Amino acid sequence: MTCWYEGPLAAFDTETTGVDVETDRIVSAAVVVQQGAGTRPRITRWLVNPGVPVPESATAVHGLTEEHLQHNGRWPAPVMEEIARELAEQGAAGRPIVVMNAPFDLTLLDRELRRHRASSLGHYMAGSSLCVLDPRVLDKQLDRYRKGRRTLSDLCAHYAVELDEAHDAAADAQAALDVVRALGRRFASRLERLSPAELHALQAVWHAAQARGLQAWFARSGTPETVDPAWPLRPEMPAAA
Repeated sequence: MTCWYEGPLAAFDTETTGVDVETDRIVSAAVVVQQGAGTRPRITRWLVNPGVPVPESATAVHGLTEEHLQHNGRWPAPVMEEIARELAEQGAAGRPIVVMNAPFDLTLLDRELRRHRASSLGHYMAGSSLCVLDPRVLDKQLDRYRKGRRTLSDLCAHYAVELDEAHDAAADAQAALDVVRALGRRFASRLERLSPAELHALQAVWHAAQARGLQAWFARSGTPETVDPAWPLRPEMPAAA
């Protein structure tokens, strides 16, 4: 029987105007679908004109200028609808969706859907099962005492995964998917008996514990930063009074 990490997987990634999930916007996105390890992936890409200024600091990361997006990007409303429907299709097909640092990308998509479609990611996923595999959470749990950073580039280096075009949504999605496969093989004795659905539930618990540990470290170091324990999607912020 083929283990889940050798079988069908999808992956999702975005590039954005910044790192605030409540206010920043998606400028590009990609979904990669692979029927099995070593098979040719199907890649769907979106380029978005966010309708807001694109900071130079964001362009320095992903290379997408405001001018390029204005001339070549599509308006957000139909794009967010297409992305949400694509993810729902993967969920309905039973494919786990790999999302590196899932609370960032999935929350951003949810907020864009609320902003442009008066809807939510949960609404689109209502008829399917959202099963997320987050290589960041998995790696931190399975190899918790390893020192060093755990960005996608770091994980690719550690698991010998090729990443030629970092901060390109499609390249990052494919790399995250490959990291999950490599991680599954390395920790097969601990993962092969777990289904993706069971792993989804466990990751929510693991991420919350990881968040508490990071929050405690921030408190000890005097860093006034708050770590959200929610995974894979942050709850909607209450409206301002």
